[in-house]
Amino acid sequence: MTNQPISQPRFQRGRRQALQLLGTTAFSWALADHYAHAQAKPVSSAPDQLRIGYKKSAVNLVVLKQHGVLEKRFPSTKINWLEFPAGPQLLEALSVGSLDFGLTGDSPPVFAQAAGKDLRYVGAEPPKPESSAILVQADSPLKTLADLKGKRIALQKGSSAHYLLVRALDKAGVAWADIQPIYLAPADARAAFERKSVDAWAIWDPFYAATEVALTPRVLSSGEGLSGNNSFYLASRTLVERHPQLIRALFDELTRADQLVQTSRKEAVQLVAAFSGLDTNVVNRFIARRPSSPTTLLTPAIVADQQRVADAFFRLGVIPRQVRVADIVWQPSASEYASYAQLSPSIVPAKG
Repeated sequence: MTNQPISQPRFQRGRRQALQLLGTTAFSWALADHYAHAQAKPVSSAPDQLRIGYKKSAVNLVVLKQHGVLEKRFPSTKINWLEFPAGPQLLEALSVGSLDFGLTGDSPPVFAQAAGKDLRYVGAEPPKPESSAILVQADSPLKTLADLKGKRIALQKGSSAHYLLVRALDKAGVAWADIQPIYLAPADARAAFERKSVDAWAIWDPFYAATEVALTPRVLSSGEGLSGNNSFYLASRTLVERHPQLIRALFDELTRADQLVQTSRKEAVQLVAAFSGLDTNVVNRFIARRPSSPTTLLTPAIVADQQRVADAFFRLGVIPRQVRVADIVWQPSASEYASYAQLSPSIVPAKG
């Protein structure tokens, strides 16, 4: 019997899958060892069910999901994971009672609050200004932000990219009325960008990284110096009022997951790639842009920054009413805060 040669594409695909499995296994061992030595404090009260919303770029949540960390920490609670393409869709689900907890960028909570949605800011990750950008084609005649005047720009309405574009136009002295915003979800925006039916695209990771790898576009501007691109954890009022200790425990586990991502970057890339189906080059690119991201309470500085986001959208008439961000920021009681202080001594309660 003659041995048949293995085709190069088939061999490469098999090798890539093997490497992803190896990386994921190594990360699993590291995670198991990490949690074996971690002192996980019990939670006095946990709900029967916890529904968590996430996106592919929510690295810390992905780590917890893939390794069943929360299922082990809260054995009496059924953990349901629901994936969303962007923050606006996630917060709509949270506001109608289909979710309990989730992570979004800076703009979606502003739109939700302005629409009277019943939810609470409970935590934040550090700014990630390099994780979003305004992209143009490599051969585009657009060279500066001022060149966006009169152009068709794709973006997800109410997303962090929306605020990035607002700030970019402000910096360039271009009025919002002088552009043509084309509101599209990321997948549709990518298709429009590829067809060149839009002149530019405001987008965030991992869609940003995937487009860089596939199309080699030109970055007209990242969020650096324009938008902090903050990430927020939001929760239902019911979860906040009935299970505050659970939220503290979630922060604990999310921060531990982030510590492991920072110390085992290669394995983290393999794990997220295997989970998401994204190419490892894409995952490596967007994780490299992501700073250390422990989960903390909202500080006064974070609340003030988020208020600037809300005020910008109100000035443009994009949201129907002015909102005070601090009104829906969770304020833990003294005893609850004492627990946080032990975990993150540098964090102080947010004031309105």
